[in-house]
Amino acid sequence: MRVIVTGPDGYIGSVLAPRLMKEGHDVVGLDTGYYRSGWLFTDPVQFGSMPRLVCDDIRRVTPEMLEGFDAVVHMAELSNDPLGESNRDVTFDINHRGSVILAEAAKAAGVPRFVYTSSCSVYGVADEDVVDESSRVNPQTAYAECKVRVEQDVGALADSSFAPVFLRNATAYGASPRMRFDIVLNNLAGLAWTAGKIAMISDGTPWRPIVHIEDIGTAIASCLTAHVKDIAGEIFNVGSSAENYRVREIAEIVHEVFPESVLTFGPSGGDNRSYRVSFDKIDAGLPGFRCRWTALEGARQLRKVFERIQMSKEDFESPPYTRLRCLQNLIATGQIDDSYFWAT
Repeated sequence: MRVIVTGPDGYIGSVLAPRLMKEGHDVVGLDTGYYRSGWLFTDPVQFGSMPRLVCDDIRRVTPEMLEGFDAVVHMAELSNDPLGESNRDVTFDINHRGSVILAEAAKAAGVPRFVYTSSCSVYGVADEDVVDESSRVNPQTAYAECKVRVEQDVGALADSSFAPVFLRNATAYGASPRMRFDIVLNNLAGLAWTAGKIAMISDGTPWRPIVHIEDIGTAIASCLTAHVKDIAGEIFNVGSSAENYRVREIAEIVHEVFPESVLTFGPSGGDNRSYRVSFDKIDAGLPGFRCRWTALEGARQLRKVFERIQMSKEDFESPPYTRLRCLQNLIATGQIDDSYFWAT
């Protein structure tokens, strides 16, 4: 299958694209290159082959650019809540409008499959004990609201020749060359390694489902090989029901892997987002998908990487590995303009 992957220079994309190539797909990447200066570690076995890359912005994609592809895997957005809230107008311009532009171009070009990486953050503050794909969405941030809008607007494009599928990923974790240290398990592991402490600013009572990036890759790969009738217009929560944790439990798992660190908790309050998620639908309805990773195994994987590269505090705090800091640096140095286009 000929596949265009948006965001191959990102946290998940840099792991996904080589995998899809190994599985026999002809992969082309489309990326703005915001995070290209960061490469935490090298693994020639896993990342020996990278796709041909087109450096462009999803807001500028035309149908001609997508002709001849069998599928679009779309991941290239401004990722996470702090970055999304830092400039809400640009977030909606890229994450919502840009994603719809991409989907419309794909449909016009005759691309039959469109795999969109959404997020369980759309559930926000859940009013049910456990939410599933039929539950009411309650987005609390610009990032999450954009996910809801894209699901609605791209879903409306579905017909007999265009099959979008929406993957609501749990909060990601795990090792990637284009690392992110601004998501919970990775951040706590990095703090434990570089500072010798896991100092929680809250009591860690909110619930979060988490999922390893390689399991997200399995979901995406399964959407490319599944019969189109099994995915067309569907929404799947991506993760494992066993991987719903309170944030304090994630901290305790990280502490188990980094026992030399000191674990402390703060007061209650702060982040009001809390949701437990059912993943029964994807287990039953997406052939080939099963989560292989657990939080404990993911923390152990990170420790092995940190030990191998002797990761320093400077590495951990480097702008490319924290999305908001990276974009702020690009703006401050005049490399991108106020709309996040590369300055000319």
